[in-house]
Amino acid sequence: MPDAPVVRFAPSPTGFLHVGSAHSALANWLVARGSGGRFLLRIEDTDAERNRPELIENVLEMLRWLGLDWDGEPVHQSDRTDVHRETALQMAADGLAYWCDCTPEAVQARAKERGGPPGYDGFCRDRGLERVEGTTALRFRRPSGSTGWTDLVRGEVSFANDSLEDFVLLRSNGSPVFLLANALDDAHMGITHVIRGEDHVNGTPKYLMILRALDLTEPVAFAHMPLLVNEGRKKLSKRRDDVSVADYRAEGFLREGILNYLSLLGWGPPDGVEVRPIEEIVQLYDLAQVTPSPAFFDRKKLLHVNAEWIRRLSLEDFLDRVREGGFLPHDAAHAALASIGALVQERVRTLAEVADMVDFLWLDEPPTDEADWDKVVVRGKAAAEMLDEASARLRSLTEGGWTAAAISDAMEQAAVAAGITKDDGSPQMAKASGPVRVAVTGRRVGPPLWESLEALGAERTLARLGAARSRLD
Repeated sequence: MPDAPVVRFAPSPTGFLHVGSAHSALANWLVARGSGGRFLLRIEDTDAERNRPELIENVLEMLRWLGLDWDGEPVHQSDRTDVHRETALQMAADGLAYWCDCTPEAVQARAKERGGPPGYDGFCRDRGLERVEGTTALRFRRPSGSTGWTDLVRGEVSFANDSLEDFVLLRSNGSPVFLLANALDDAHMGITHVIRGEDHVNGTPKYLMILRALDLTEPVAFAHMPLLVNEGRKKLSKRRDDVSVADYRAEGFLREGILNYLSLLGWGPPDGVEVRPIEEIVQLYDLAQVTPSPAFFDRKKLLHVNAEWIRRLSLEDFLDRVREGGFLPHDAAHAALASIGALVQERVRTLAEVADMVDFLWLDEPPTDEADWDKVVVRGKAAAEMLDEASARLRSLTEGGWTAAAISDAMEQAAVAAGITKDDGSPQMAKASGPVRVAVTGRRVGPPLWESLEALGAERTLARLGAARSRLD
């Protein structure tokens, strides 16, 4: 790969950053940062209907949150619309393009009549039409032969030119199409490496035809990244899949976890160590090692990677991120978390899971998971006896010291007395303590119980055990 590549990420003002777009942005950023190159940002804002500042600002906010910093100021494609239009008109004057008045309905009717492939058939190529505002579009006169390139991900790629239609450069209203603007702006910005999604493969021969027709400098390398697909192996869609980076942030995913996971889609580090800092990934990332096959966006693996990154935070950083993200409702909740923060940090996969782990500490009556209540308390082995014995033994600790160690001893004695475990060390404590956990926290899953009861305090623990026993009766 040549030194100091110049790459770009070109988002549209969509109002949110799609994980597929974030994947492409990350690949560009990794290539630039790993080789001393430049990562440029170009806003594809030529669509007047969607050209609202707040829509692109949401995208930029997510890029900043992810830490994908760009070099220089963002370039707005709309600032060069006049250049795009003038270039297209000059192409018409030079015979590289021609005016066409075919309507979509006429194109479809001719395709149906001839029984061939759908699409435009070059009907107006030699008609010599003049431009009529609102009626004629400008079409590129594709050359004969073939157009190809060497793709860093897909190898040699080539298209027969006669398999492509004479594509539009200017719409009938005079506005340039994306393909023309994209090619001209890449040449203007000196882009050396075009790194984008697989869905742009079919547009690349047209992109190259434009550059070659105008004798403009081509990028030295292309890389079309693998398509991101869901469990059904269908392309990720905002209508049926969770695809917004902002939504993942709101769910409590860390930027480190998302970046790390996105880097693994279609690529893997040569040493097999997947969970690692982005600084190491920058040094290891190689487009030549990216697979062209569709990459499955696996939420379970994302959760695993994110959980690993939560474990790597210092306790102070963990508590700060929970607070900064607004995942707990008030100071009392944060104080409750701080009392068992390290234990919670070891168990959550996202920051949004923290609230359910510790709400029993600040709520007067935590919500009870009825399925857990039915399984563990109503149908649990000797649940009533365990609640009675636990209450009796824990009550004796109120004057003798309410500590996790003392609570553990008392609970072991209660389990033996309730007939659930034996005093020979039988490994049944988890089952024996289940009714107590559900009675006190409302759920059968949570942070270690003895430390949780210590943080909750004797008075509230005993009150909840009594309330559960009454409900069971």
